[in-house]
Amino acid sequence: MSESVIGPRGRMAVIVPSTNTVVEHDLAMIRPEGVTFHAGRMYIENPKLGSDEDFEALLGEIRQSIVTAIRDVVTAKPTYMLMGMSAETFWGGVDGNSAFEARVRNQSGLEVSTGATACRQALAAFGVERISVFSPYQPVADRQVSTYFTEAGFTVAAVTGLRCDSATSIAEVRPPELAQVIDEIDDDSVDAIVQVGTNLSFVRQAAELEQELGKPVLAINAATLWHALRATGVNDRIEGFGRLLVEH
Repeated sequence: MSESVIGPRGRMAVIVPSTNTVVEHDLAMIRPEGVTFHAGRMYIENPKLGSDEDFEALLGEIRQSIVTAIRDVVTAKPTYMLMGMSAETFWGGVDGNSAFEARVRNQSGLEVSTGATACRQALAAFGVERISVFSPYQPVADRQVSTYFTEAGFTVAAVTGLRCDSATSIAEVRPPELAQVIDEIDDDSVDAIVQVGTNLSFVRQAAELEQELGKPVLAINAATLWHALRATGVNDRIEGFGRLLVEH
């Protein structure tokens, strides 16, 4: 059978929560010629995130709905899978992420890029050791993020969560608030800044801050797409979205 006329270099299935408005925007903004994105949305009935208990309940919804989202999107015959949600990919540390990726591969039959693996490999590419991280999460999730990066071999100087009260309000956080958070968690001992939480709009600001701070600043959506592109042999150097997509 003939190949699809679109996406000759890759047709990526992108799994996102139904509440997320940032991932598809960011991927479309960075998209290299010949690569396309095809969303499978995970239904989130209750987007509350105001407490640890709310956060874990939302993760429960994701764990129930992800199977259906993957089932549906693979009918489009994508060539690769990209996770446009990040908290679950950090859960359980390095082993938890590996198990998550194995479940996705087993169901979809596709290789997959997750935010956790992408950030880990991006930091390794830059050769950094000491990092600070920020998120839109509650403390229960920030502890998981810290554990993951520590197990991955990095020294975590700080993890700061914005404690957003809903999944949709994450997308409402403005650049000045993010700049203030970064100012609080950065100092000369920190080699790189990492942002997690895919509904947080940060790609452009991260690229600007790299110039200002003189160190890598990773936006998770850009890092995950970088990982997916390189894993599928797309080695374009893409300007305007941070050092990672240009230098590696």
